[in-house]
Amino acid sequence: MTRSWTGPRVAPYLFILPNMLLFGAFTIWPAINGFNISLYDSDNGRTFRYVGTENYAEIVSSAEFWRVARLTVVFVIGLVVLTTVAATALALLLNAQRRGRGALRAAYFVPFLVSPVVVGLIWNLALERQNGLVNTALQAVGLGAPGWLLDGGLAMGVIIVVGLWTQVGFYALIVLAGLQGIDRGLYEAARIDGAGTWQQLRLITLPLLRPTTLVVVILATIHAFQAFDYIYTLTGGGPLGATTLIVQFIYESSFESPIRYGLASAAGVVLFVVVFGVTALNYLVGRRQEAV
Repeated sequence: MTRSWTGPRVAPYLFILPNMLLFGAFTIWPAINGFNISLYDSDNGRTFRYVGTENYAEIVSSAEFWRVARLTVVFVIGLVVLTTVAATALALLLNAQRRGRGALRAAYFVPFLVSPVVVGLIWNLALERQNGLVNTALQAVGLGAPGWLLDGGLAMGVIIVVGLWTQVGFYALIVLAGLQGIDRGLYEAARIDGAGTWQQLRLITLPLLRPTTLVVVILATIHAFQAFDYIYTLTGGGPLGATTLIVQFIYESSFESPIRYGLASAAGVVLFVVVFGVTALNYLVGRRQEAV
């Protein structure tokens, strides 16, 4: 019997063809071209010469790259842990809230819609040492005026908190959707058996939220590795490089003298491999825990 590739069999492929073409043109092709450029070195962005894997070797031996890699790991772990915990707590609060839940949900989601550049400018003004809103409030109660963006340790904490403020509403909505998918009959049965609020949370809610939590962790990890624009606007990578993460390293290698397109592309390929590896690891660990 001859298989027909006309009529209804072809229609689904025709529907997704435009998206596949756009995905190929704007995602797959730039990725392949980026890997190709990583094998070249350039004379301040003008002439290119093939150098093979020299750019990768330079990255591996670069103290500056490992410094920004360590800062990136600190930032990613801090932001992902805080985001997951805060999003779960906020979703539990919204799930229990009966009045005004829609308005609160929208209010928490708004920061996610604000341009990252605007987020950086807003927090830059709020944290200004002399006249910023935060220090003005602290001085009013006699707590001094810390240099939030002038001290390396404080600045790293600030960019993590600002990232949390921006994203927590989005992830809380994902967790809230997971909460509302849990069968209410389980809670009623638990209450009949004498289980309190904490026991219901520990034995029903958190175990059944594992698949949703896994999604939150994976998405938050990817977003954290890609963070750049609000950090660049807020601190410019300072003070003294204390908040320079790997994406800024790639940006500066690409657009600031000496321009090193090949080195920046090699760093981008390394970042892709790391993000892909961490995402795959999160997924495999999550699936294994679900199977236990």
